[in-house]
Amino acid sequence: MSAAVQPAPVPFAPTESQLAVAYSVCRHITRRAAKNFYYAFLVLPRAKRHALSAIYAYMRKCDDIADDTTLPVFERRQKLAAWLDSVDRALSGQPTDDAILLALTDTHHRYNIPVQLLDQLAYGTEMDVDPEADDLLVCETPESSTLIRYRTFEDLQKYCYHVASVVGLVCIRIFGYEDPAAEPLAEKCGLAFQLTNIIRDIKEDADMGRVYLPEEVKFGIAPMELRNAPDMAKVRPLLEMEAGRALDYYKAGDALIDFIEEDSQPALWVLVNIYRKLLEKIALRNYDVFSGRVSLTVREKLGVLAKGFVKRLT
Repeated sequence: MSAAVQPAPVPFAPTESQLAVAYSVCRHITRRAAKNFYYAFLVLPRAKRHALSAIYAYMRKCDDIADDTTLPVFERRQKLAAWLDSVDRALSGQPTDDAILLALTDTHHRYNIPVQLLDQLAYGTEMDVDPEADDLLVCETPESSTLIRYRTFEDLQKYCYHVASVVGLVCIRIFGYEDPAAEPLAEKCGLAFQLTNIIRDIKEDADMGRVYLPEEVKFGIAPMELRNAPDMAKVRPLLEMEAGRALDYYKAGDALIDFIEEDSQPALWVLVNIYRKLLEKIALRNYDVFSGRVSLTVREKLGVLAKGFVKRLT
């Protein structure tokens, strides 16, 4: 048979049992690693809960590769490129036995998630291992390690768009919506979550060579200070400013709730309020995120979750 008349290959179709196992693996990853997202997932209908677990597991895989400090940066970039190549093959219909890829591909088809959004999620991760990006400042420290900084808040927003706003755009496709006005609200909601994470994780990120505070903001703080115990009189106004930005973006999360399908509204309400309470807790500690990691207790999260269940039932 000539190449011109050969039948097109049949896209790989996993069995129901394969998908059940794949989604189970993703749920386990989410339950173990998604300290805040997991609680919101609990008030979603089963199918949507499974789909978001697949998205989270995909993002976690990308992050774990980028954050693996046991490997030099160039090896992390190679490993991430190999992983993303396997993602592209799976999404194009080629066979795979990777649980995350099975669940991700099924979610992609079920909820019509554009491949471009999944690619953008991965691109955000690549930005953490690409010291040659135009919007970054790369400086060598006295310890011969590298610190990566963003030049302006607009540059930081580009990074946040890929690692957080795109997550919002993917989530609302699973939540369900009709009015395109939901999309900019989802982008801003994701930005609120990411700014909260940046404030909470500032020391840990600096230890990994990443400073997600714009260079244009001058508060007399050297990047190296963020790895230790900086003068809070200098760092507190900076974190207060970033928190103020985040609180403004949380208003978009509140507005977004009415745009998504009713069965998903409690989950978004839980997610927005868990993250906002985390930011409020940081503020109550006078923005001291250096003496210990700030997080909500299980009891505090369950309190928000209980209210979310009530909203789902009423």
